[in-house]
Amino acid sequence: MLERTSTTERYARGIAAAVVAVATLILAANAGPAKAADPAAEPRTTCPAQWGRNG
Repeated sequence: MLERTSTTERYARGIAAAVVAVATLILAANAGPAKAADPAAEPRTTCPAQWGRNG
């Protein structure tokens, strides 16, 4: 049969879970967006209104 866990153990597990959750949120908040490897390699698109002017 399962034994009942002590109150101290339950609080310790809860605090440990909270610390892990906060650490995960901090790491996720500090993760920035990925930068493009080479901005010049991206295809340039123009607005259809400018098609006659560009050439």
